[in-house]
Amino acid sequence: MKTSTFTTNPPSPFFHLLPVTPLTTLLFSPKTNRLRHPSSRHGAIPAHGVAGNVSEAEREFWQQPNGEGYEPCLDFSLGYRKLSARISKEKRRFLVVVASGGLNQQRNQIVDAVVLARILEAALVVPTLQVNLIWGDESEFSDIFDVAHFKKTLQADVRVVSSLPSTHLMSRQTIENKIPHEVTPQWIHTRFFNQLKREGLLVLKGLDSKLSKNLPPDLQKLRCKVAFHALRFASPVQELGNLLAKRMWIEGPYIALHLRLEKDVWVRTGCLTGLGPEYDDIITKIRESQPEYLTGRVNMSYIQRRLAGLCPLNALEIARFLKALGAPSGARIYSAGGEAFGDSRALQPLVAEFPNLVTKEMLARDGELSPYMNKSSALAAIDYIVSLSSNVFVPSHGGNMGRAMQGHRAYVGHRKFIKPNKRAMLPHFEDTSIGDAKFGSIMRELHRKSQGQPEPRGYRRNRDVIAYPVPECMCKHNAGIF
Repeated sequence: MKTSTFTTNPPSPFFHLLPVTPLTTLLFSPKTNRLRHPSSRHGAIPAHGVAGNVSEAEREFWQQPNGEGYEPCLDFSLGYRKLSARISKEKRRFLVVVASGGLNQQRNQIVDAVVLARILEAALVVPTLQVNLIWGDESEFSDIFDVAHFKKTLQADVRVVSSLPSTHLMSRQTIENKIPHEVTPQWIHTRFFNQLKREGLLVLKGLDSKLSKNLPPDLQKLRCKVAFHALRFASPVQELGNLLAKRMWIEGPYIALHLRLEKDVWVRTGCLTGLGPEYDDIITKIRESQPEYLTGRVNMSYIQRRLAGLCPLNALEIARFLKALGAPSGARIYSAGGEAFGDSRALQPLVAEFPNLVTKEMLARDGELSPYMNKSSALAAIDYIVSLSSNVFVPSHGGNMGRAMQGHRAYVGHRKFIKPNKRAMLPHFEDTSIGDAKFGSIMRELHRKSQGQPEPRGYRRNRDVIAYPVPECMCKHNAGIF
């Protein structure tokens, strides 16, 4: 039986901070002089503890996973470090990479760009961010990420330069954009090394998820080093993100939801919004006029797609899901993501159950977001920062943001990440004979083992080390970071 709820103003007296070593502190082992915790400014605010007179379901909801002793451990091999002495001083071969898409797609391509530079023993020019035609974002790398930190963090792995030297400005610039999927380091080396050695310059586009997820251990560690250490956001973006995160955090534990309710998501997934015929007709007409937007499984009906777990959870489904898992109605919720199709109507079922839902626009004060209003990647970075510090993160659909959060939250201290098992849970949503208590019991049991516990990456197809950093980038022995 529920005996108390969370309040947001003033903070609930039932919550206090347990003694948690701040992730914002850099710790070095005096014996090895190695970094033992993630980079400070790209870490997370310490998780709140929960105490007091709360229901068992609420206590279970806020409880953080047991990390089973796994900590970051990027201990590169002796062979890798020997090669680094030469590769990090390369001045003849240069790799230029053009990264496209939204923030998290760009992050993935930048990670792969560093790995490719390492494979090809080339210096990496700070990646170019392609102008985003959907959002009109003309941001450069330095607008989103801290260039000096990027270079310094990777100085032992690859040489990173801000621009091509004058000796290479007139080099032949063949742009390679037809790279097959799941390419191996051997394929990359065979295909491009001699060309790069001969011409001195290689320009790559269209890298998105093309590099194999199954790389040698040292290259997997390098991917983690880039994603979790080198890709720190630019100071103005990071500081505003931290400020908004603190405003959420000071009120007590909070949930971050990545709601995928944008118009383009409904079009691409072939799903219906749940908002009624008026809105579904709009989506259907766009999809029919531009069928190339539909991604995968073209012949499946909407019902088949939904039951197969291919559709985003709408606001009503997310509300039922959170309530079933034990989230208190007074919980603070941060909504990350783009503008919902249907505006306030799309969010109404969620707000009705959880009225303390805010967005960055609601959380920011006058003028704080003004510099970024036409900068979709910077706005997404702010969502990323606030989401990373939340006590619980829930994505309504798969995607790059969800995968990035899954791994990064594990890396900074095993913060709870709940991935809805849509295929298993949706049939229960349709069963009107199940009461609330039984429904909650079913939902909690379905998700008991998938709430942020360390899960080894294994060698399954498409299991990215950035989402599953155990065991390549996290281990139980104290091996240090770099």
